[in-house]
Amino acid sequence: MYQVVKIYGDWEPWWSLENWQEDIIETKCFDDFEEARAFYQQECQTLKSSLPSCKCHDNFQAAFWNQEDQRWCEMCGSYLQQYHSIVIFEDGRELSKEALSY
Repeated sequence: MYQVVKIYGDWEPWWSLENWQEDIIETKCFDDFEEARAFYQQECQTLKSSLPSCKCHDNFQAAFWNQEDQRWCEMCGSYLQQYHSIVIFEDGRELSKEALSY
């Protein structure tokens, strides 16, 4: 099973930080990779149309942001960029190399 996970937080999805699941804002499940990929691409287009900055990785992980969307971090004493990210997982894990060679 494939999951397309949307995340909003102060990190990009490939960082895989501890407690990243707390920043999940939506999860959609698909039995078929092609359906998950189509939804992922549609959501990426939507985010691209509203957020000026984007960074995408080949393993279906993308982050979008607006430079002005930052939050103050008391612990680090500075502002942190906020990212709207989207990722495809297979059974809750990063996609396998086999899935990436579709």
